[in-house]
Amino acid sequence: MIGKCVWTLGIILSVSGMAISSQAQSSAQPAESQPGNAGGVSRNVGTVKSISEKLLVLKTDAGAEVTVTLTDGARIMRLAPGQTDLKSATPMTLPEVQVGDRMLVRGRPGDNGAVVATSIVVMKQSDVAQKQQHEREDWQRRGAGGIVSAIDPASGLITASVTPTLSIAVKTSKDTAFLRYAPNSVKFADAQKGTFDQIKVGDQLRARGNRSADSKEIAAEEVISGTFRNIAGTISSIDTANNAITVKDVLAKKSVVVKFNSDSQLRKLAPPMAQRLAFFLKGGASQGGAQPVAASGAPANSPAAGGATAPGASPRPGGGADFQQILSRIPNITLADLQKEDAVMIVAMQGPTNAEATAVTLLGGVEPILTASPNGMSAAALFSGWNLGAPGGDAGPQ
Repeated sequence: MIGKCVWTLGIILSVSGMAISSQAQSSAQPAESQPGNAGGVSRNVGTVKSISEKLLVLKTDAGAEVTVTLTDGARIMRLAPGQTDLKSATPMTLPEVQVGDRMLVRGRPGDNGAVVATSIVVMKQSDVAQKQQHEREDWQRRGAGGIVSAIDPASGLITASVTPTLSIAVKTSKDTAFLRYAPNSVKFADAQKGTFDQIKVGDQLRARGNRSADSKEIAAEEVISGTFRNIAGTISSIDTANNAITVKDVLAKKSVVVKFNSDSQLRKLAPPMAQRLAFFLKGGASQGGAQPVAASGAPANSPAAGGATAPGASPRPGGGADFQQILSRIPNITLADLQKEDAVMIVAMQGPTNAEATAVTLLGGVEPILTASPNGMSAAALFSGWNLGAPGGDAGPQ
């Protein structure tokens, strides 16, 4: 019943599509990227806001705007994302620099806070975008994760439950890069460098690396994790003025006020899709009666892999269904589309009290799913693809 299905919340609605990857984000920082003024040399890192002849305005990562004057002898070098050695940089000219490019400026302090540049290192916006696209694709191809169920600090092994019956072993090493989502933000750009010790049982985690032949182990090159709250229940009130709803949470067995911000994702299952998923949870697919459907509810050809494939999903290595694909096709909604007594599933950031939370993702139209009797097959099996998502979605690193 409802209680047997809500385990899946951490899988279903996790922070899907929240990130590109740490490599793509960090590679947007040119070498020597620490701004400052040491020994009379000014260093500023940021994004080009405007260019006019030999003057440009740099919006620094700290938020300030710095006017940069280029001297005739100023050296401009182009560095590829991911590179840190200036020996690999190539010369470029000022006309090749465009608004939106990333830049490290070194020079002498000028008048009124300006900088007289002696050298500039540029990362082209197009290069960064191409790098990020590659990273997104690599996370989708080599990424895996779920809810942390066990941690072995001695061996650096993390066990993540993809479903109640399927786990993946995440092998970390001294070369693994760790990131943690900030407690007050779901943007990857706000994620902070982390450590193995920060990861806790119950966290949502996604790792990227080479998988074993049976897909049950992954040698993690990069791990991103965070602690999020799962909420399931019905809406008892809607406060449009404050962009919030109150939900009768069946997990906490109390009401919780869920707030929404510009990063919150709201989506709603079409009734045919919700019914199909509920039928699948009840074991209908294993009886040969379930015809796969797309997120819109229309029939779709989804071959079984390692057993029944969930409606509308493509098979993944090892037989799991990639519900990340389904999530991307579910229509977006707004707060105005929600009504009192609607059933919702929410993944949220914990608020200042247990009675408050801020939504990462809300999924409506889930009443058939919450009331389905899975007959021994957990609802989480359906949503194994909705764990931390493949970094790179709209709510992810900007």
